[in-house]
Amino acid sequence: MEGKRYLRLGELTAYKIAFQLSNYVWDVVIKWEWFARKTVGVQFVEAADSISANIAEGFGRYHKKDKIHFYRFSSGSVKESFDWNEKSKVRSLLSEEEYNHIFAGLNKLPKEINLLVKNTNDNLKV
Repeated sequence: MEGKRYLRLGELTAYKIAFQLSNYVWDVVIKWEWFARKTVGVQFVEAADSISANIAEGFGRYHKKDKIHFYRFSSGSVKESFDWNEKSKVRSLLSEEEYNHIFAGLNKLPKEINLLVKNTNDNLKV
């Protein structure tokens, strides 16, 4: 008799995108001058980190409502990250390539997080 295979956090597309994106944002921001890092950078990194962190926390919760609650927090962090990405572009803190890379990653996340919410709703009873 084969055991049941359980989904792992690292297999979630939303988590993988968010985790890689947050590390990319870190790598960009860490090179900024002190004032830019202190004012914009810290909040940008925290918002980007919060996307994957909330997916991870939701994934670790037992009840459906708890899981979805944290997945929705991650959606809010995506929107916040969009804002910091725009501010960073306007303030000439990002190259065009960096901006586009972050924008493209952020653009993928709403659909993936919504799929995570839908799958949780459809497949969990509790």
